[in-house]
Parts: sequence; structure tokens; C-alpha cells
Amino acid sequence: GAQMRFELKPEAAPNTVANFVNLANTGFYDGQHFFRVVAGVLIQGGDPYNDGTGDAGYAIKGEFSENGWDNPIKHERGVISMARGNEPDSGSCQFFIVHQTSAHLDGKYAAFGRVTAGMEIVDTICAEAEPIDGNGTIPAAAQPKIVSITIREK
Repeated sequence: GAQMRFELKPEAAPNTVANFVNLANTGFYDGQHFFRVVAGVLIQGGDPYNDGTGDAGYAIKGEFSENGWDNPIKHERGVISMARGNEPDSGSCQFFIVHQTSAHLDGKYAAFGRVTAGMEIVDTICAEAEPIDGNGTIPAAAQPKIVSITIREK
């Protein structure tokens, strides 16, 4: 299958990176899907229910500027960032990959890395997506699958 590679940036969002690494290492993401696709903005996954309602049973502090955290990463093409609900500290396990630079997300979400290889996979997902609403919801049968996320130390 197709592979993406990410470089994680613990210097920008240490707790967010540690959380993502822990979830990946325990197999939390294996077999999940990208359930939300907003072409030109992002693809989102990391929800055990694959519908935007799930979490990992806890929430983490939002490491972004509007929440008092100095995170210098801008939401440019290829950046990976922690999704969250309305509360600043509601992120848990859902993440998104920025398709095209989306400055309106800067300072509002904890960006914690970037795609270093395989960005064409995001392009393909965005090109082929047929969302059923304005929020980018993809029907379950059409959601691209995350086979696994493997963490490798440098």
C-alpha cells in the first residue's frame, strides 16, 4: 500500500507529539479511516468511531498560541495537527493533515509535524473524495483506510 512519512516536531508541541507517539505505538490508529475530507483544506482521521465523535478516553492540553502556548508551526501544506472540539484542551487522538495552506487554522490547533514523503496520497484522497455535507463527511464505505502508523526514532 501507499505510505506517508512524517517528521514530528516535539520542540513545538511536546505533549501532543508524545500523545500521538503513544497512541501509534499501542496500535490505536491501526485500521482506522480518514472520515473527513475538505479538499483544499485537510483530511482528518484518528477517531476510533471514524465519524468525528470518538476520543481516546481523555483529553490533552492544546499546544497552540490562542491557548497560551508558543507553537511556531503554520498550517501549511503537509502539516499534521491535532484536531479538537470547541474547548481548547479537548484534543485527544483525532488529527488532520493540511492539504493546502490554511492560515485560518494557525494558532487555533496544535500543529506537531509535517509530511516528508507521500503527500500525493493526500492529493489523491482530496481529488477522489465525495463528501456528503459541508463538513467534509465521507460515507463509511468510501473512507480511506489507515492500515497502521509506525513510529521510528531518528
